[in-house]
Amino acid sequence: MSEQTPAYDTLIQGAKVFNEGKAPIIEDVAIKDGQIIERGAKLDSTKAATVINAEGQWLMPGLFDIHTHYDLELEVAPGLPESIRHGTTSVVIANCSLGLAFGNQRDGRNDPIVDCFARVENLPKSILKSCADKVDWETPEEYLNHLDTLKLGPNVATLLPHSMLRIDAMGFEDSISRDPSASELSAMKNTLAEAVDLGYVGMSTDALPFHYLASAAHCDKTIPTQFAKYEEIKELTSVLREKDALWQATPPKDSAIGTLKTFMLSSAFFHGKPLKTTVVAALDVFNNFKILKLGRLLSRGLNSKLLKGDFHLQALGAPFKTWSDGAVTPLAEEIPELRRLNETDLEDKESRLKILNDPEYIKTFKEMWLKGKSGFNVARLKRIINMEDYAFNRSMEDMFVERCPIEYWQGKDFQQLFERVLDIKRGVEVASLSDEEASIVARDFFWVSDEADFVLQTLRTFDLELSWCTTTANRDPKTTRDLIMDPLLMPGFNDSGAHLNNMAFYDVNLRCLQLASQGGDTDVSYMVKRLSKDAADLFGVEGGSINIGDKADLILIDPKALSSYDGEANIQRVLRDEYQHHQLVNRSDDVVPLVMVGGHIAWQDNKHSEALGQIPMGRLLRANKG
Repeated sequence: MSEQTPAYDTLIQGAKVFNEGKAPIIEDVAIKDGQIIERGAKLDSTKAATVINAEGQWLMPGLFDIHTHYDLELEVAPGLPESIRHGTTSVVIANCSLGLAFGNQRDGRNDPIVDCFARVENLPKSILKSCADKVDWETPEEYLNHLDTLKLGPNVATLLPHSMLRIDAMGFEDSISRDPSASELSAMKNTLAEAVDLGYVGMSTDALPFHYLASAAHCDKTIPTQFAKYEEIKELTSVLREKDALWQATPPKDSAIGTLKTFMLSSAFFHGKPLKTTVVAALDVFNNFKILKLGRLLSRGLNSKLLKGDFHLQALGAPFKTWSDGAVTPLAEEIPELRRLNETDLEDKESRLKILNDPEYIKTFKEMWLKGKSGFNVARLKRIINMEDYAFNRSMEDMFVERCPIEYWQGKDFQQLFERVLDIKRGVEVASLSDEEASIVARDFFWVSDEADFVLQTLRTFDLELSWCTTTANRDPKTTRDLIMDPLLMPGFNDSGAHLNNMAFYDVNLRCLQLASQGGDTDVSYMVKRLSKDAADLFGVEGGSINIGDKADLILIDPKALSSYDGEANIQRVLRDEYQHHQLVNRSDDVVPLVMVGGHIAWQDNKHSEALGQIPMGRLLRANKG
């Protein structure tokens, strides 16, 4: 006689369950065939093939990462292991107008995936070219069909990327040089409407002054979406409004009036119906306090009873800490003198040296670096009152060396090192001076007289062998908590998959939970809903709840490990085999004991399951189609 088939595949026992913002309850959850089939106190464990003891732990829906750049990583590592380990079970791709919906879009002269992604995401061109070579689809429909074939770890929802939509309708060269014709704009609208009907959750655009092309012929130009004027955006978003789809955008940072005009598109008062709009990002920028104030004011106004908008400014629940390899950093794109160095290929040290040794460049660099740091002038006043024009404040004491051929320099800030170099030059005795450091200072830094000289020479001497970091926003945890708890703002922005060597935000959802937990179960319940159900509803997809019949996308959190977790202390640089390239990542081990996607265990006991990336766990989340 054969054994009876277990009623449950998995039974999770005794967890404190957080679901849809309700008061948490301690109970069991039973899973069968990838779905939740029963909830209640003390369910019969003999009915289960696998029993997981979750006493003292929190059980909640898998978390959403509402802003990622995983489009390329999905092609080489569809399990997305760096997000899975932090409890992320659903991701949104094709943000900031970039994605793969139209294939590689090569035209014989231009390689849009390489040209658009290389500088925006600071990915080596060799990696991008390898991915583009493997692309075998050309249309948004074919791309969704392709995503359906991948052995996904998390679930994936995708936006239609506006830069690629422009290239599709206008051709690459014209997409970065002119407005669309009436017929081209009509074609874009039709393509967008068809894409939403197929299951795309909306469209992404971008207006930040950081996103430039990487091709030698166009390195002085921004990505195609930034050539779109207001009327083009208005026409395209009218399609989204009609179909209840979402618009993901970034603000034109340097124009308050332009920002207000653009995002008034969310208002039902002016357009008859609200447009779901989500914008990156609400940040407490250290050297410009007005940015956050204006963002929160905009959110209140657009969502008011008068304007009747549906506007969600995304909030980052962590310090905005970025790393730079030499001069290569996303922060550089905003400043013309630093941007020139970013225009070179990552591997092209010779070109960077040529720029850094050019007398005219040295002059303009020094003017930029020292601007506002002395004297009595407008620039100095703006610096004193924290209203500078750039996100990067150029403060030497805020720039910390992580890696450097001179071991002693690691962990020190640039100001300390500048003063040390001056002391060595003067013959002052300094601690731990090695023959190597003495030789390098004598050979390369003999001419240095001010801090601008020091920065220039440091970039010359070490290039990409130097890695340094700085925190430009969200330095105050209390302010950061206030942001993510604001019901008019939307937490869950991680930027996962972007900037392999520049950012490590994969754990931001956990940091949001950690900050929320300061207010007890009520605030934790609120944050869980924001990071799961509210995110699913905003993007119009299935997920975010633990109800009978739901897909079993679940995670366990150890509250004790969460309370003591230090995200800043757990950042590592690891070699990713898929890229054969190093990447900054987090390690939140012990905080997340279990991650389950579609009833499959993806992460347990501080390791990924062998099945992750080998079988489909997640699924393509099509808009309003489940």
